[in-house]
Amino acid sequence: MSRFLSQQVLVLNRLWQAVNVCTVRRALTLLFQGHAEVVCNDQDGNFHTFDFREWSDFSRKQPETENILTVSFKIRIPRVILLLVFDRLPKKEVKFTRHNIFERDANTCQYCGKVFERSDLNLDHVIPRDRGGPTTWENIVCSCIVCNTNKANRTPREAGMRLVRKPKRPKWRPFIQINLGMHYHDSWKHFIDLAYWNVELGEDSA
Repeated sequence: MSRFLSQQVLVLNRLWQAVNVCTVRRALTLLFQGHAEVVCNDQDGNFHTFDFREWSDFSRKQPETENILTVSFKIRIPRVILLLVFDRLPKKEVKFTRHNIFERDANTCQYCGKVFERSDLNLDHVIPRDRGGPTTWENIVCSCIVCNTNKANRTPREAGMRLVRKPKRPKWRPFIQINLGMHYHDSWKHFIDLAYWNVELGEDSA
C-alpha cells in the first residue's frame, strides 16, 4: 500500500486548469477534508467529480487492482483531483537567464526577424549599457551578429532599425508544463494537453 501512497496525482484548480502534482496520500487527505474532489471520466469521455463518500461508493461498485486498503474499506487511487477553493495559477517569476531570453524571442533576431541557431545570436541591450540601459527583460533582446554589428553602440532609432516586438517580461505558465517529459497516467493527458497549448515559454530547467 505504501508504494501506492507515494504515486503522483494531478491537481486542478477549480477552473479545471492543471496547476500541480501531489502524492496519493496528500490527495486522499484533501479529499477526506472536503477540500478536493476526484475527477474521473466515463467510457464516453465525460468527466465526473466525486467527493470522499461518493468516491468510496464508486470504489466499492467499480473496484480496481490498485486500491488503498483501510481497516474497514478499500478505496481506488485517485489520478486527478479538483481543488474546490483554489482558482489561481501559481505565481512565480521566470528566471532571467540566457536560455529564457532565447525562449521568449524564439531564437529570432529582434531586428531582422530571422531565426538563427543560438550560437549565432547575441544578447543586445536595446538602450546601450554605457548609456544607462539596464540588463532587464525590457531592455535585452536576441540579435544576430550582423544586426548587432550594424546597431553598434546606438539605440535602434539612431541606427535606423526597428524592433520586431517590444521586449517584456514573459508571463508564468501552469506548473505542470515543467513536468511534460515525465511519465504520467493516461487520465492526465486531456488536462496536460490544455496546459501545453496555453504555454508562453519554457523555464530554464538547470
